[in-house]
Amino acid sequence: MTEYKGIKTFDELIEKEHGKIGTESRSEYEEGAQMFIVSEMLKGARKSANLTQEQLAIKAGTKKSYISKIENAKGNIQLSTLIRIFEKGLDKKVGLTFL
Repeated sequence: MTEYKGIKTFDELIEKEHGKIGTESRSEYEEGAQMFIVSEMLKGARKSANLTQEQLAIKAGTKKSYISKIENAKGNIQLSTLIRIFEKGLDKKVGLTFL
């Protein structure tokens, strides 16, 4: 079991669990966290629009299974398809920020 004594911040906890920024474990963790955020954003926007996964897929020109995959944070997402889902399927503008 991992020892958590002396850890005071979330960043310290993440570093303890997944290593420093740039390590393979940390990169995998961060990728999964970002995927989770995208999945929750899509799910919330779809529900706010009162659409089923099937309805959103039809509007966005994709498959229900692809919407489901994104909402469950599974698999790889093509950026162009994700943008199309938000813009055509949900009438949302997508902006990207690189840090």
